Amino acid sequence: MSWPVTTRDLAPGDAKSASLDLSHFDLVRIRSTHHPLFDEAYGRLWQEFGPRDEMEQREVLERRFQLGSRFYYEMALVRADGDFMAVRDHTAAMTRNNLGVVVHLSHNLVAPQARRTGLAGWMRALPIAAAFGCIGANPAPLSLLTPITLLAEMEYAQPNDPTSAIRLQAYERAGFRKIDPQVIHFFQPDFRPPDVIDATGGARPLPFQLIVRRIHREDQDTICGAEVRQLVETLYDIYRPQFRAADLAHPSLSLDGYPADDAVISLLPPTQC
Repeated sequence: MSWPVTTRDLAPGDAKSASLDLSHFDLVRIRSTHHPLFDEAYGRLWQEFGPRDEMEQREVLERRFQLGSRFYYEMALVRADGDFMAVRDHTAAMTRNNLGVVVHLSHNLVAPQARRTGLAGWMRALPIAAAFGCIGANPAPLSLLTPITLLAEMEYAQPNDPTSAIRLQAYERAGFRKIDPQVIHFFQPDFRPPDVIDATGGARPLPFQLIVRRIHREDQDTICGAEVRQLVETLYDIYRPQFRAADLAHPSLSLDGYPADDAVISLLPPTQC
């Protein structure tokens, strides 16, 4: 399959990836658990993220593939001469007013032999293609101008976990920004199995940072309260089918305390404390 993104889609800090010859890499976009390469793609992600409880069960992804036209979930598997090079997954979703697209960046894994080749930059750009797939299934007014935002949840850097700092540094070098966590107190729903949640006294959402790349607006260093609310609403809508209503009703997941629509919120370098 030819790559559905071009050098124009690379993040500002990923310009060096433009020199990579993509003809050496085979890209497969997977949109069903029945795809012949789903097991390989899922297996790679599970091996890396499953032991840390950071990867959804297969049945959760099966439902996500079938969420309906508002949502566009896919895995992207990259190989070279049959050898594994990279895999990622992400979900594009129209905002509730159908005037924007948010792409939730779930997992991204690049094989050691493919690192520092420029491939990682292309993997960061691939979700833009999913955004256009979502727009195509949900024609919106002035669809060619529909705002696209790539959105990732990132752990706060931990002294005993150097990989968290490395991930933040990679996004910062690429040109992503962090929504000021002193203003937006975002929490991720509790991903533990329901029986574990019940046995430990209820859901325990975790605090995360929100990292964004606003396509064609990367140079802006502020974001308004209304846009932040829209981003988080859309992210929670992606998650909603896999959680019990009671667990999503946790006070930490309420947007009632978010800033007013006209509030101006800083977009910071991801590594800034």
